[in-house]
Amino acid sequence: MTLFKSASIITAFTLLSRITGLVREQLMATMFGASSMTDAFNVAFRLPNMFRRLFAEGAFSQAFVPVLGQSKVNDGDAATHQLVNRVATVLFVVLVVTCIIGVVAAPVLVWIMASGLKQDPRGYEAGVLMARWMFPYIGFMSLVALGAGVLNTYKKFAIPAFTPVLLNICMITAAWLGAPWFKTMGIAPIYAMTAGVMLGGVLQLGMQIYALSQLGMTPQLNLSPSGIKTAWADAGVRRVATLMLPALLGVSVAHISAIINLQIASHLQAGSISWMGYAERFMEFPTALLGVALGVVLTPRLVAAKASGDTAEYSAMIDWGLRLVVLLAVPCTVALLLFAKPLVATLYHYGVFSNHDVTQVTTPLMGYAVGLIGLIAIKILAPGFYASQDMKTPVKIAIAVLVITQLLNLVLVPLFAHAGLALSIGVGALINALWLLIGLIRRGSYQPVAGWGKYFSQVFFASCLLAAFLWWSNQVVDWTALRSDILMRIVYLAGVIISSVAIYFIAVMGTGLNVKALIKRQ
Repeated sequence: MTLFKSASIITAFTLLSRITGLVREQLMATMFGASSMTDAFNVAFRLPNMFRRLFAEGAFSQAFVPVLGQSKVNDGDAATHQLVNRVATVLFVVLVVTCIIGVVAAPVLVWIMASGLKQDPRGYEAGVLMARWMFPYIGFMSLVALGAGVLNTYKKFAIPAFTPVLLNICMITAAWLGAPWFKTMGIAPIYAMTAGVMLGGVLQLGMQIYALSQLGMTPQLNLSPSGIKTAWADAGVRRVATLMLPALLGVSVAHISAIINLQIASHLQAGSISWMGYAERFMEFPTALLGVALGVVLTPRLVAAKASGDTAEYSAMIDWGLRLVVLLAVPCTVALLLFAKPLVATLYHYGVFSNHDVTQVTTPLMGYAVGLIGLIAIKILAPGFYASQDMKTPVKIAIAVLVITQLLNLVLVPLFAHAGLALSIGVGALINALWLLIGLIRRGSYQPVAGWGKYFSQVFFASCLLAAFLWWSNQVVDWTALRSDILMRIVYLAGVIISSVAIYFIAVMGTGLNVKALIKRQ
């Protein structure tokens, strides 16, 4: 199977996940709008999500996948399964303790995340209650991350890419059916979303367990004192734990930045957290469809190339990934900068979501878009370090970028409010990606293949034509005025998107770029 075909499988399911995610956000925007209560839910939901990304998809996956891949290459399937069993045993114990602490410490955690919620006591209390109900979600999702690491290592990409759809379906059901029922019971409708989150976590874990059983790699937990002791003494488990420490610091730096930004947003105009959240959902489309898909596919290949000492293949795969990033992320950046308002209006501008809300979501979306290329490139460049089991270099870079981002906030937030926070993140992502790239080149791990200058010029020419078309499309249609004609606005948007894709790829291929040859890498 080619790298592009593997990435396409992930992209297809990720696209389904993001589409259902947008439906979820549309329902929430329509039913709940942007208020202190939606801010409270977003803060409460961010807590388990933050820890999930910190432990599961962040430090744990970065440490676990390289060790697992090396074990598969060097030791065989039986030893690899034993490693999975012991890692799962230790992870389960850690998760139980973490969830108990999280539930008890919810008031403190919510205050640390967004003390500004206390401006509305009802919102703060709601945030604490929802955080307590949703915190165990981290346990489900951390185990899901372990399963995904195993499945991806064995090149089974479909199930890990599909499972997030289950969360969105559960949350859509909660908003559509649960919220009205909660309202009839005299309970704030937003609380229904917590039930949707927890059900989604259970279903995702169930699907991963099924997929692992089909592969014959279902983790066998040994929770007896001697079993836990044996698991912890395992050299592979110790190696994962050792690698997790710098990885944890690196991921923590990113989340410290997110917490600072959330804290700042909580003291801005009510609804700022929700506006930024709606904008982030848009960014998840390109970052997940491109960056996450390529990162998931490349990481096991990079680990295998490093383990076998094939430095040429290692460098060539990074080069291939970066070329796809430039080819696909540049037009996405152009679209989000020049066509943000029509996108926001078409997807969110219904129910209680006002014209003012459209504007307030559009500006941070444009700020995030500035750093889109960096956000996606990091997903290619960071695994270049992780595959070598070098966690320290990305950590050092992340710490420096954290300082730079917060210095930018001092300047940009007074000027642009919550949009300034998004712009700081975007600029920081560009700096982070460039720093990682320079690091890989200097150490000799990555040697750019000849022809990058011509490649950039081809993409730039096609992007200029795309920019002209999108600017014109934004001017000739009053997208917010079409609120009462939903079908027409959707038709217009679909027409613009289809035309944009055609214009860009016809133009880029017209310059002589062989897109088909690029994507056919084995």
